[in-house]
Amino acid sequence: MKIRNAFTMIELIFVIVIMGIIGKFGTEILVNAYNSFITSTVNNTLQSNSGIAVEFIASRLQHRIKDSVIARTGDGITPVTVSSINPTDPNRANYIIVEWVEADVDGFRGTTAPLWSGIVDLNPSTSVSLISPSTDTGAVSTLINQLSYGTKTIADAALYFINSNSDVNGYGWNASAVSPIPNQTFTMHPINSNSATAQVDDFTSSIAGQTFAGAGNIYEYYQLAWTANALVYTAGPNNMGTLTFYYNYQPWNGQNYKAGRSSILMEGVSTFQFMSIDSIMKIQVCAKSDLLILDGGDYSLCKEKTIL
Repeated sequence: MKIRNAFTMIELIFVIVIMGIIGKFGTEILVNAYNSFITSTVNNTLQSNSGIAVEFIASRLQHRIKDSVIARTGDGITPVTVSSINPTDPNRANYIIVEWVEADVDGFRGTTAPLWSGIVDLNPSTSVSLISPSTDTGAVSTLINQLSYGTKTIADAALYFINSNSDVNGYGWNASAVSPIPNQTFTMHPINSNSATAQVDDFTSSIAGQTFAGAGNIYEYYQLAWTANALVYTAGPNNMGTLTFYYNYQPWNGQNYKAGRSSILMEGVSTFQFMSIDSIMKIQVCAKSDLLILDGGDYSLCKEKTIL
């Protein structure tokens, strides 16, 4: 008699039970492993992108002229100073644009010595122009031209005098190409080099028919600026917007941020908020991912930074 080997009924039942257990819990293990991988990937991506964005913003705001920082709820809307926005105001999130004038830190660092000294001689006999000892206006102009991709020179720059009385209009935030800052009594003082005398330490006015004689808000110490900066948040679908950085524009010459150059700083931004307490600013950037999470939930992450 020929004997055939086969599974018994009990063995088959054990095999079916074991396969069922593996099928149930094995699938859950795979799902959890996939979710863990996706969550880790999303977290690392958002950590990196939001961290880079926040650090970049902080590095630019670090050199701001502090009284110049303004906010808007939309393009062309009348600006308010950031310090005037109540931190507990529920409408604070409506401010989607922040702008500021940046001091020319590159020129002040120079190569071997600062290209502008930050000091002017207040001798009344030189009030038609401003003498700034140890300043090289020619070198400043060359640097501005290089940093602005060949579009600007010292004739587009302006001086801000420390301790001067400043307001929103004094920086040119409400000016236009048709009606820029009209004279040298405002907070920002448009300048040029003195090409007539070729004095490299001499600032003249770049406003037609204007001099510094009798001009207000002029003190011994100044900061030179050739650009304003703007951060603009644009809402997108699924609460995933875009944060764009604008630069290389001069509000004191009647330009708004759209006249400058732009670069997308971050996409997938769900929240962009900022606040100011005295001279300290705080920014927050929240990012959201559109990668699939199997439990159906969204994954978001926020980064904050305080800037003195």
